[in-house]
Amino acid sequence: MLSDPDQEPKFKKRYSPTEALARAQRYCAYQERSHKEVKNKLFEYGLYTSQVDELLSQLITDGFLNEERFAKAYAGGKFRIKKWGRLKIKNELEYLGLTRNCIQRGLNEIESSDYSKTLKALIKKKASESQEQNPFKKRDKIARFVIGKGYEPDLVWSYIKDLLPD
Repeated sequence: MLSDPDQEPKFKKRYSPTEALARAQRYCAYQERSHKEVKNKLFEYGLYTSQVDELLSQLITDGFLNEERFAKAYAGGKFRIKKWGRLKIKNELEYLGLTRNCIQRGLNEIESSDYSKTLKALIKKKASESQEQNPFKKRDKIARFVIGKGYEPDLVWSYIKDLLPD
């Protein structure tokens, strides 16, 4: 926060709209980005709101920015690499400002069979690592861990009851 309200914010370097567009194109070409990420980056370049809006629309028109494509890449990547569940992915996509429709399309990238296999594998792995002797505490710890990764509690508990009987 600025100490003096009349003081202008400090930027590393101010870019002209043309330079900022070229930088934003490289930024978007490197990996899929959300509109929010690109907007913040353009503001870091020292642009004004009207310029940022204009450049965002230019990036969308040129195909550098696409929310649906971003949602699919984000959801698929977080599920495959970090083993996140649908709830956590959905929350993160909402935080990034994506529409419900785009979020749903992104979540549709996750196959139900892969989702079940991953959830079962997480439960089994955590169970084998657990030193807890009390079966109720053990199941609770495992459930909290997996639910924390964004898996649906009802689904988690049904799998835990199947995989870790009393």
